[in-house]
Amino acid sequence: MSVHTKDRLGGRAAIAGIGATEFSKDSGRSELKLAVEAVHAALDDAGLSPGDVDGLVTFTMDTSPEITVAQAAGMGELSFFSRVHYGGGAACGTVQQAALAVASGVAEVVVCYRAFNERSGRRFGSGVQHREPSAEGAALGWSLPFGLLTPASWVAMAAQRYLHEYGLTPEAFGHVAVVDRKYAATNPAAYFYGKPITLDDHAASRWIVDPLRLLDCCQETDGGQAIVVTSVERARDLRRAPVVIEAAAQGAGRAQEQMTSFYRDGLTGLPEMSVVARQLWRTSGLRPSDIDVGILYDHFTPFVLMQLEEFGFCGPGEAADFVAEERLPLNTHGGQLGEAYLHGMNGIAEGVRQLRGTAVNQTAGAATALVTAGTGVPTSGLVLGRDG
Repeated sequence: MSVHTKDRLGGRAAIAGIGATEFSKDSGRSELKLAVEAVHAALDDAGLSPGDVDGLVTFTMDTSPEITVAQAAGMGELSFFSRVHYGGGAACGTVQQAALAVASGVAEVVVCYRAFNERSGRRFGSGVQHREPSAEGAALGWSLPFGLLTPASWVAMAAQRYLHEYGLTPEAFGHVAVVDRKYAATNPAAYFYGKPITLDDHAASRWIVDPLRLLDCCQETDGGQAIVVTSVERARDLRRAPVVIEAAAQGAGRAQEQMTSFYRDGLTGLPEMSVVARQLWRTSGLRPSDIDVGILYDHFTPFVLMQLEEFGFCGPGEAADFVAEERLPLNTHGGQLGEAYLHGMNGIAEGVRQLRGTAVNQTAGAATALVTAGTGVPTSGLVLGRDG
């Protein structure tokens, strides 16, 4: 592990508990109820009670306010509460903010949560239904009139350029889908449990937006996930072995927009994740070869390939072969393509399980995990490690 100094965040906070609801297409209950269930499960996993919590962090998109979750979950006073913007890009950012609060003494036990009825309620894949009079709404005015209405259509622009630049075919994306579904098939919590796919299945799935097929696009899920963050010292006295937050970072690139950054110099990479990658490697002291398992945000398969390249696991245009050869255990829970689309929070939980040694698809001897959040938008990432 890296050597930490007092002026760095790494090594000063740990994940002590994880908890989730079941993942479904119709939860039959409110998003607040899902949030509370996930929070209670995470606290029970850590061996803590609601009264121990003095901080909460979630997404700006979450419909369950911190004070409402605190009241419904049976918590008391809060000394810290915060939200992170940009949809799935917020996932690891919630843990970063929790770790910052713990490391600075602002709070002692912070719970990060995300809960939504993304399938039975609002359909996330349907894209923009209306535009508010805002700067973000005005920015979409450059894309929506030309038919770029959904996340899949926005990503397809970059995906098409990626294939052209490196002389690849859409099969390159299929390798990500196949690997994710392989792991989902042996994960009882995954929606696609028992349902692996082949490259032929990927190629036969219907077009969504050329060059993206159905199996390149993540699912829509009802559910909730929560993560408990506290100091490493306190975590050592709790129910589970601590998973140390070795590094945490957020990043937005130049000319950044929300999934429509088409006016950059190039479309074959993810500059926002490059910002995150540089911070994580610098502050953790680790390199790609030190990572034992990668949990990379997989809302769309092309952006998994680009992330691997931004982090330096392989060169530009080489990620499809990297995934096909399984050089790094990748999305061992099945990812958002195979397990559930919980805006990346379930990926953080899988990183924790891998380092605890309790994952369904356990990587032998896993001591370090890289976890990333949503791409195409301002994003975030974590390097997690075992204690000691």
